[in-house]
Amino acid sequence: MKTKASKYLAVPLAWGLALGLASAVSTAAAPATAHPRSPSKHHAPAAKRVVLTNSDDDRSIVLTAGDDVEVRLTGSRSQGLSYTWSVPQSGDFGPLRRTSAGTTPAGGASAVFHAEKPGVVMVGATRSCRPDPGRVCPLVVAPWKITAKVTEEVT
Repeated sequence: MKTKASKYLAVPLAWGLALGLASAVSTAAAPATAHPRSPSKHHAPAAKRVVLTNSDDDRSIVLTAGDDVEVRLTGSRSQGLSYTWSVPQSGDFGPLRRTSAGTTPAGGASAVFHAEKPGVVMVGATRSCRPDPGRVCPLVVAPWKITAKVTEEVT
């Protein structure tokens, strides 16, 4: 005949065994830690893509030749006024070459630039107001710009 005490001891014992077994299985099934290889000095690092938005105004970035910069500016609309962006432009066509550009019906603008050769260049756009009929815009044009320094590709 089972006693009340043995019944209450059996449940914690069973849980303890189950948890111990689960812990042993999860420890045994854990993958081995991979050791990263050091990059070979014969391979150039992969090109990177830097994405910039409205909040990156006045930022400075450093790129390596071969990298891309994507500018995504978002327009806005409030109380019958639409604030729209011009297509981002590069101040010098040497270091950065624009590979694509466009605007959206909502006033946004975007462009992708490819880092070609070493140099320092500014990329900029302007935000202006477009009023609905019967509305008047403030006479303010807001600039957006970044400074990009392109360094030589590491080989």
